[in-house]
Amino acid sequence: MTVALAPRHTSRRTADELERIAADGIAELGSGTDHEADAQAALAWVARTFDPGAVAVASSMANTVLPHLVSRSIPDVDVLFLDTGYHFIETLATRDEAQRQLDIRVVDVRPELSVAEQDAAYGAELFSRDPERCCAMRKVEPLHGALAGYEVWISGVRREESATRAFAPLVTFDHKNGLVKVNPLVAWTSDDLYGYAAVHGVPMNLLLSAGYPSIGCEPCTKPVADGEDPRSGRWAGTGKVECGIHVA
Repeated sequence: MTVALAPRHTSRRTADELERIAADGIAELGSGTDHEADAQAALAWVARTFDPGAVAVASSMANTVLPHLVSRSIPDVDVLFLDTGYHFIETLATRDEAQRQLDIRVVDVRPELSVAEQDAAYGAELFSRDPERCCAMRKVEPLHGALAGYEVWISGVRREESATRAFAPLVTFDHKNGLVKVNPLVAWTSDDLYGYAAVHGVPMNLLLSAGYPSIGCEPCTKPVADGEDPRSGRWAGTGKVECGIHVA
């Protein structure tokens, strides 16, 4: 079973230093320009700029394309999995299979309160009454705490996913968390994602083939009909479109 592990990087450059490094990366990789670097070039920059122990990958385990891709440049990289207590069993199985198959180190990041403790403090099913607060406590705040031990984090955000992500950068300085953020798959299409998965045989969440193109917590994720926005099944009917992790 996957266990919670501590970051292996002990010395961390200052936020000002990391912001300057992010600016250098934006310029070198052409982030947001017509000459933007591809995913491999972005990860090669990460590998030569940061100590391996200072790099974290965030993965929801909807698929393991990003962890696999990063591990080819940074073996045994830390992969942060937000263990919210509300995941589908298929998602937990994907996490376990990723740890078994890939050259990565899965780090379970858990909220301060268990589901039972949260229910006792805030009432049952907070996710249905105040999804913003639930996501903040079970995703945003735990990730913020976990990232404190790193200098750069790598996410799987893609511009194609939704209007809120249409202008996501390849490289940026994440002011909220105080470190560099890299989105190597930002220009990838769904076809690129599934094509990579097929070529490399990486673990994929079984729910992807059951009408769930975007997978979050079980109570807040619904199947999506063909042709609908891939993220329309997340927090369906609430007007909420992001958990807050990727909101500046």
